[in-house]
Amino acid sequence: MTSELERIKILEGKISQLAESFSRLFSENARLKEELKQIKAERKDLEERLKKAAALEEEVKQLREEKESVKNRIEALIAQIEKLGI
Repeated sequence: MTSELERIKILEGKISQLAESFSRLFSENARLKEELKQIKAERKDLEERLKKAAALEEEVKQLREEKESVKNRIEALIAQIEKLGI
């Protein structure tokens, strides 16, 4: 009889350990889900910022090309004025 009681106590201990493990795992799972949610939000923000940066980079490229074009046109006008001797 004693051995049956000891076995039941051992079983109770193991069940308690399992319950604690499940509780810890559920808590950790909830924490990880929240962390994943935050990471996804950060990723979305970074992707939006990257798109804006790419758009700004393209705009800068276009402005540099326009600047070069204007510079070349001004130089051509100056050359024509110099030919006129004005």
